[in-house]
Amino acid sequence: MNAKIPAIAGGKPIRSKFLIFGAPRFFQAELKEVLDTLRSGWWGTGPKTLRFEEDFKKYVQVKESVAVNSATAAMHLGLNTLGIGPGDEVITTPLTFVSTANVIIHVGAKPVFADVDRLTGNINPQEIEKKITKKTKVIIPVHLHGRPCDMDEIALIAKKHKLFIMEDAAHATESWYHGRKIGSISDMTAFSFYVTKNVATGEGGMLTTNNQKWADEVRIRRLHGISKDAWKRYSAAGFQPYESVYPGFKYNMTDLAASLGIHQLKRVEKNLLIRNKYWKLMTKEFRKIDGIIPPAPDEPNIVHARHLYAINLELEKLKINRNQFIDALQKENIGTGVHFTALHTHKYYRETYGFKPNDFPNAYWIGERTISLPFYPHMSLKDVNDVIAAVSRIVHFYHI
Repeated sequence: MNAKIPAIAGGKPIRSKFLIFGAPRFFQAELKEVLDTLRSGWWGTGPKTLRFEEDFKKYVQVKESVAVNSATAAMHLGLNTLGIGPGDEVITTPLTFVSTANVIIHVGAKPVFADVDRLTGNINPQEIEKKITKKTKVIIPVHLHGRPCDMDEIALIAKKHKLFIMEDAAHATESWYHGRKIGSISDMTAFSFYVTKNVATGEGGMLTTNNQKWADEVRIRRLHGISKDAWKRYSAAGFQPYESVYPGFKYNMTDLAASLGIHQLKRVEKNLLIRNKYWKLMTKEFRKIDGIIPPAPDEPNIVHARHLYAINLELEKLKINRNQFIDALQKENIGTGVHFTALHTHKYYRETYGFKPNDFPNAYWIGERTISLPFYPHMSLKDVNDVIAAVSRIVHFYHI
C-alpha cells in the first residue's frame, strides 16, 4: 500500500490508536489533595480556594486574585463591577470563543468588533482606535493561543480615551509581555482553568487586578452578593450572619477544583519547557511544507504560553477545504480543534448585528482555514512526529 495515500483515500492510517486533541493530566499530588479536601468535609469555597488564590497571585505578580468557576464568570463579574451596562460599548476581537462577546451582552452592553492582525490573530490596535465612540467604555484584548497582544499600544489608546482594559487571558497563564506578567498589567484580567487549559481544574477561572476595591466587590458578587461567604460564616471563628448587599451570582470556585489547581500551577513552568520543545520541532517541520502556514515567530520581549498550536491552511493551494482536512486527519487517528471561527459569522451575531463575512476580513480569513493540532506536554515524541507526518501526507496528496 502506498504510504503517501491518506487513510481517507484508502491508505493505512498514520496511527493505530487515536490521538485525542487535548487531555488533562494529574499525578499523586492532585489525588492526595482532593482526598484531603473530601475528608475535610469542606467541598465548597474554603481554605483550598484561598490557598490557590494566594499561589496564583504570587505567580502572576499581582495584588489581588479572585477564584471563580470559569473565565466567563470572571469577565462577566469584571464588567459588572466596572458598572458596564445598557448604552455602553465594549470593543473586542471577533476571533475568540463566544463567551468573550457573550458576557458583554449579558451586562446589557453592545459588543463592537475590531479586526485582527492576520499574522498573529491578535486584535489590531489600529482597528481598535477606529471603533471607539462616545459610548465605548472597555477594551477586551484576547491573547490568542497564548501570544500576548500589543499591550503597550492598547494601553496608550485606553489612556487617551479614558477606557478600561480587561484582558481575556484564558490561553495565557504563562505569558509575559515586556517584562510584566500577563495578569498584572491592566485593570482586570480573566484566566481559565477549563479541562483543556495548561492549568486545569475541570471548570474554573480567576480574575486578577491591582485594585483591592474591585477585588472585594468581585468576591461579594461571585457568591450571591452576600457579605460573608460560607467559609467565614461557619469557620472555627464562630457563626456570623450574612447580609445581601448586591443581587450577585453563583460564580464561586469549589475547594475540590482548587485542590487540582494548586498542583497544576506548580508544574506549569516545567510543562512550558516541553511545550517549547515541541513547538520548535513542529514549526521547523511545517515551514518545509508548502500549503500550510505555521504560527508566526514570537515578538521580541514576550513569553508565549504555548497553549494551542494552530496552523492555517493555504486553501488556494489545496483541493480540499478546512473541514475536509480535519476529516482527513481524523482518519489518520489525529484529533483536532478549531480556534476559532470568527464570531461575526455565527448565527446570533450575524443576524443581530447584520455582520457580513468580510466586515472583518482577517478574522474571517483565519476562521475559515485554522486548525489546532494536538499539543500537550504528556504527548510523546512519537505522537508529535505522527501529527507532523499526518499533516504532511494530507497536504502533499491534496496539493494543487
